[in-house]
Amino acid sequence: MDFTFTEEQQAAAEAARGVFAGVVPDAVPSPALTAGAVAEDFDRALWTRLAEADLLSLVAAEAYGGAGLDAIALCLVLREAAKVLARVPLLEHSAAVAAVQTHGDEELRSALLARAGRGEVVLTVAANGRTGHDPAELGVTARQEGQDWILDGVQTAVPWAYGADLVVVPAHTAADRTVLALVPRPHAGVTLAEQISTTGERLAELRLESVRIAERDVIDGDGAWEWLRDLLATGTCALALGLGERVLRMTSDYTSKREQFGFPVATFQAVAVQAADRYIDLRAMEATLWQAAWRLASGAQGALPVSGDVAVAKIWAADGVRRVVQTAQHLHGGFGADVDYPLHRYHAWAKHLELSLGPASAHEESLGDLLAAHTLA
Repeated sequence: MDFTFTEEQQAAAEAARGVFAGVVPDAVPSPALTAGAVAEDFDRALWTRLAEADLLSLVAAEAYGGAGLDAIALCLVLREAAKVLARVPLLEHSAAVAAVQTHGDEELRSALLARAGRGEVVLTVAANGRTGHDPAELGVTARQEGQDWILDGVQTAVPWAYGADLVVVPAHTAADRTVLALVPRPHAGVTLAEQISTTGERLAELRLESVRIAERDVIDGDGAWEWLRDLLATGTCALALGLGERVLRMTSDYTSKREQFGFPVATFQAVAVQAADRYIDLRAMEATLWQAAWRLASGAQGALPVSGDVAVAKIWAADGVRRVVQTAQHLHGGFGADVDYPLHRYHAWAKHLELSLGPASAHEESLGDLLAAHTLA
């Protein structure tokens, strides 16, 4: 395992830093001061700049106008996006593109990938199930009727659904298989109910009532949903890492300037120890993230399935991002709650990421089940 990034991966990260350089976290009203959504839509101007920098086509093959890069490159870009709280469906869109690229047939790839890479079609993924606590694929049923699939069910907390053109919906069949349906929005039988995340962004409860989807818009390959789910989770870990790194930098800058008793508080042992602990959290988050991304990108075999590496990354990311922002709030004192200072926004986004990942204890239990089922050499 070699964590040295390729020139192409480094170029993607550099391009992302250039695009995100002008993005400010407080471009929309504070979620702490807004009863509803902070904005009706995602940042379309930023979306256009991402398309122009070829960052929306990062994981698509060159034949479809993409760069043909992998999950590692995507996570490098997501890491940069989180540092500025970029309000775009970059993770969901890119993961959906990757799923179509990897598991879709040629007709679907030809119809969708080039347009998605140019930002003309926006994709998101319904990955939270009916309640957010049950497997996403159990929230919707799918049955074939002639050349079409019929979908019924509910998916909650669908990110960016109001601005998306297509929602990738996992659904289970009577044969206990999972398919991925690309559901247009709007579409007959599809309704959205607004939900608001801790970040102040619009989510949606997606209801499907006898929704008819053409067979060409359904991915029914074995393992497609599991692969997409792991990629979404790994990408969320990348967002948590980027956010945590920016918050620790903010904390370092603040405590280096804030003085007590004539000395910067950063020189106090209690402050330095807490910051050091959070630095260790971030390095653990980083190592486990790249392990998971490398397994997804390379397809390399290991003692455990790739879901084991993803579980370890989620354990560190879910707990780590929470500890980082809590320590930051503590070391900032009352200043951290000032709505004119961006730390409270990062705290809200960190809580959203933590909830999206799920509790570390649940991932520890899943990892334990994997260890029990696989003999380690």
